[in-house]
Amino acid sequence: MISSNSFEIENIWRNWVVIKDMKSPLILILLFLGNTQLLMAQEKEISENTDPDSSGLVANQLMPTTLPLLLFDDKAKEDKKKSKKKKTKKNIFFGEKTSKGLTKQKVREQTQYQFYHYTTRNRQVDPYIRDIYWIDTKNNVIRNKEFDPAQGHLLHGPYEKIIDDTVVEKGIFYFGTKHGTWMTFDNKNILLDKGHYSEGWPRESRVSYYDKNENQIEKITPVEYDLKEGNFYHFYENGQVAVTGEFRYGEKVGLWTQYWDTKNSKTIRKREIQYQENPFSKNIKPYIRAEWDKEGNLVFRKSEN
Repeated sequence: MISSNSFEIENIWRNWVVIKDMKSPLILILLFLGNTQLLMAQEKEISENTDPDSSGLVANQLMPTTLPLLLFDDKAKEDKKKSKKKKTKKNIFFGEKTSKGLTKQKVREQTQYQFYHYTTRNRQVDPYIRDIYWIDTKNNVIRNKEFDPAQGHLLHGPYEKIIDDTVVEKGIFYFGTKHGTWMTFDNKNILLDKGHYSEGWPRESRVSYYDKNENQIEKITPVEYDLKEGNFYHFYENGQVAVTGEFRYGEKVGLWTQYWDTKNSKTIRKREIQYQENPFSKNIKPYIRAEWDKEGNLVFRKSEN
């Protein structure tokens, strides 16, 4: 594909050819400078559009209309008991028809199998959940990031990972998220861990409210095995997201983002703080990476040097 810049350069050359025989060198200079300035302006515009920090305005995927559905409460437990009483039909889980799949690969001279179910229904994933599991049908690989409906399907239903002849992990997925009880085993089939999830949220997660009766969430702190693990969210009282970040093994990692309170009109970044990329990294101090004003204009960015 030829870029617009290529066309501009070609136009400059054509104009030069047309007037190259003109007697006045001043006309040549003015025309060349004019076209060059136009090209530089377009290059600047393209640069600003591709600069991820040029604007603090972000997609409104975390607006109050998409507040996370938290099912680790008393009502969820009652619903779960009722669902168990219903007769389960073959390959139908949570009312959704599924298909079976299998992956096979060699890992350190051992054969690893993954038996899974998936749904072909293109259901919008929850933007608040960190890990969304799906099968990449082209490469026959199970992934847990950046789900693309054009490249695969969400896992939905029972799952087992087997190394040689030993089950090392098993659980159930709900539209790409871990759900219910998940267990991991060692190579002698001895239970190592047991986790409990509700549509991707660890059931040990802590939630604070401005008003619980009105479901006005203040903070969601994901907790797994007594450690903070997963995506953290803090909301303004009006429901708009205020802070997002990620915990791994109880430590803050990656970019943590603060947002302006725009009264739900749009989502604008206020500040990004860079933490260690991996937990337990020594001698790495967090720093402010960039800041924006209330209109989304960049006011500060840390030099890469």
